[in-house]
Amino acid sequence: MSYKILSKFIKDISFEIPNTQTFIMIEKEILNYNLNCDIKSKPYKDNIIEVSTILKLTPNQNVKHKMLAEINLTTLASIEKNDENRKELEKIILIKIPSEIYPILYETFIYLFKQAGIKDINIEKNIDFEKMYKERKKI
Repeated sequence: MSYKILSKFIKDISFEIPNTQTFIMIEKEILNYNLNCDIKSKPYKDNIIEVSTILKLTPNQNVKHKMLAEINLTTLASIEKNDENRKELEKIILIKIPSEIYPILYETFIYLFKQAGIKDINIEKNIDFEKMYKERKKI
């Protein structure tokens, strides 16, 4: 089974620093945020599938001044099905496509912080989509 990325676009960006105190505390409190990635997919038409890769910062309970940072990069991909191998299709959707588009997603995410005036943002860069897939399969 093979696939080809036809296009990708930013479906949604939510980025909010609600007040000055939050802005001042971001660089210090960023270590109390977790970088989460979620992948959702749905058929678009014929052999085209829509894959949404969502990157989000989630604060833990230690963060007093919370900000919102979430971006959804959606990919349209054509899937050439040789046979109905569901496991291979899952791997394309949950590992291959997100791994291919992730550098653009991460770069855009960091760009938002830089444009918001936050220069020294330290957010984990790498996500192991294969590890996420394997963990998801254990559930």
